[in-house]
Amino acid sequence: MTKAHPTLTERCRQEGLRLTGPRRVILQVLEASDDHPDVEELHRRVEAIEPGVNIATIYRTVNTLAEHGLIERHSFADGRMRFEIVPETHHDHFINVETGEVVEFRSDEIERIQEEIARQYGFDIVSHTLDIYVRPRKG
Repeated sequence: MTKAHPTLTERCRQEGLRLTGPRRVILQVLEASDDHPDVEELHRRVEAIEPGVNIATIYRTVNTLAEHGLIERHSFADGRMRFEIVPETHHDHFINVETGEVVEFRSDEIERIQEEIARQYGFDIVSHTLDIYVRPRKG
């Protein structure tokens, strides 16, 4: 039987982070997100569950989570800082320049080529992001 991966809440406990009421709701919203929300969108979703949570609380929480390596920050071309839970496996992103939609994808071939190029230049990849800006194909 496969062991389930720990939830964001469980990972926060493992990191020794306090789990206040508002923080629990923020974690719940992040765990339920299948997109890459920015702070304003997180605030809107949190407010729908727990009215009265200050946007400053959202900012502090995402900064703390990012500092502990629990969420990743992404800054796509629209300039908004967006967030996602650190994925279990690496993936890259397509960003639709017409709609702003972010689509996650994984390509073993791209990963292999990146490793090969890094080796050719005498490097080992420590970390990387690949964001490809796209528009829907016409016809």
